[in-house]
Amino acid sequence: MAPRGRALPKRQPAAPAGSSTGPETSGPPADGNGGPGRLAAALRQYPLVALTVLVLAATLGLLAAGLDQPARWGASAYAGAVGLLRAAAMVRTLRQGRWGIDILALMAIASTVAVGEYLAALVVILMLAGGEALETFAQGRAARELKSLLDRAPRFAHLEAGGPELEEIPIGDVVPGDILVVRPSELVPVDGELLSETATLDESSLTGESLPVERVGGDVLLSGSVNGEAAIRLRATATAADSQYSRIIALVEEASSSRAPVVRLADRYAVPFTALAVAMAAVAWILSADPVRFAQVLVVATPCPLLIAAPVAFLAGTSQAAHRGIIIKNTRTLEQLAKTRTAVFDKTGTLTSGRPVLERVELPDREADSSGGALEASRILQLAASAEQYSSHVLAASVIEAAAAHRLDLLPVTEATEHATHGVEAVCGGHRVVVGKAGLVRAAEGFREPPLHSGQLAVHVAVNGVYAGALVMRDPLRGNAVATLEELQRLGVRHTMLLTGDAGGTAAHIAREAGISRVQADCLPEDKVRTVAAVRERPVLMVGDGVNDAPVLAAADVGVAMGAKGATAASESADVVVMLDDLSKVALAVAIGKRTMSVALVSIWTGIGLSIGLMAVAMTGYIPAVTGALLQELVDLATILNGLRALRGAAVRPAAGA
Repeated sequence: MAPRGRALPKRQPAAPAGSSTGPETSGPPADGNGGPGRLAAALRQYPLVALTVLVLAATLGLLAAGLDQPARWGASAYAGAVGLLRAAAMVRTLRQGRWGIDILALMAIASTVAVGEYLAALVVILMLAGGEALETFAQGRAARELKSLLDRAPRFAHLEAGGPELEEIPIGDVVPGDILVVRPSELVPVDGELLSETATLDESSLTGESLPVERVGGDVLLSGSVNGEAAIRLRATATAADSQYSRIIALVEEASSSRAPVVRLADRYAVPFTALAVAMAAVAWILSADPVRFAQVLVVATPCPLLIAAPVAFLAGTSQAAHRGIIIKNTRTLEQLAKTRTAVFDKTGTLTSGRPVLERVELPDREADSSGGALEASRILQLAASAEQYSSHVLAASVIEAAAAHRLDLLPVTEATEHATHGVEAVCGGHRVVVGKAGLVRAAEGFREPPLHSGQLAVHVAVNGVYAGALVMRDPLRGNAVATLEELQRLGVRHTMLLTGDAGGTAAHIAREAGISRVQADCLPEDKVRTVAAVRERPVLMVGDGVNDAPVLAAADVGVAMGAKGATAASESADVVVMLDDLSKVALAVAIGKRTMSVALVSIWTGIGLSIGLMAVAMTGYIPAVTGALLQELVDLATILNGLRALRGAAVRPAAGA
């Protein structure tokens, strides 16, 4: 019988341990060596490259056979046709108000054809097509990574259904509360709570942590983790659609479909570089009275090093970030990370551990013996936790955990209203309970502020309009918060700010501990948006993790979501998602952005410098057009190799503790 009346498809006993749980795939058999199939796919994907290679080979064949005239006419006709197509595309670009570097390549093709250097024209076209193919490859990398994620996504789960055998069900049929078994080397199908005493898991695909992670009973397991050598049991806490692996896939889909993934840095240098190249070519023609010299200069000025420099570096940078547990959604974000001047942090769950602990229950002054006082404190905690059941705030989870630690049962709730960032009102156990900040409870009879030490915060409780007391809690600073902020300063972030809805005293204490210079407390979500918009030292990086951080993450120049705890709204609004609950990854994201931009700019300036040097030599006539085109290929190669340096890990000082 299906639990809770769920309609399930016919179930089969689970496959033996070690067997594949994924569905069988059908299709043509894989090519033995992958050679012909891969070549055919490349020809289909990059037709201009393939066609140019064929024309170049045919031209060389005709020349070898002594058929110079057919070779000249065939190559010139092909180069002219490509030039016309490029000219039409360039006109469309200019009509859109954009000036690209492609105009220089068009001039090189036209001039070489005009002076009879048809082989040089073919080589220029091949360089241009190769650069564009590399750009296409870079843009398609996200799609290939997405396909890889989808291919290895868990599809089935082993359910304990009360019988002697496990039942295999599609993971879409798993609901919270189901007891599942994960066999050795299998993927955890959905997020859940570990029921076994211990587990060893490979979480590298989720967090970038290369070493196996030890978990103990009660710990949260993330879908997509790979189980170790022993079968484990877990209780599902989320559906497949709401689990970690599905959220990662959704984020990668968003990254791959971003509307502005490639803003070519080379276009910023298009006008001055084109003007310089044309001027040098014109001077060479005038001084030599030879139009061939004009073509020779333009051939070595072709812009392929500029066109491919940024895409290669950006591809390498985003891949490096993904391997370290950081998803960067578009390349504009990399540039903004590199320039960040102000870092703004939410407090709870970002700078702090996000799990405040109960230190005491503060009761109002009244006559009560010690036994009555203890009972009353327990009752206050029970009512507060019951009212907080339907709140999404992290303090609500901490209050509920405190009640569970004191073995207090939660009461049923008949009404509940949450006031964003302020607290909740609920009817539970026959009482109207108000739980939250002082502003929400202040109207209650007998209200008073409890004495607090630095770093403590109060969750006030009123029952039936009478102030009942306060839960005094403390949310400790993360162990690596100070080191992370110091690293950000070393990376060039000059200003830091704490932006929180908490009271001023608590916020100021946390800011002093962390070394943050500015504090804005008692903020509603709309206050946070206004504060970030008013910051002058830009770009502004905002780091948060909660649902109420989503608006300000979207408003910042770079929004960074600490996504490991499942704040879906924050992750969707952010430009960067840190998949590991580790604040130091924020500094690492900035470091990767700076290194990627540095590599891209070095590649661009290297290409410009080498091209100018070759143009200067070509002005003297010592570099024939074909030789110049081949030398330009070497410049392309140097640019590509330099761009791949962004794959290396960014230099970030380790920050102990998460």
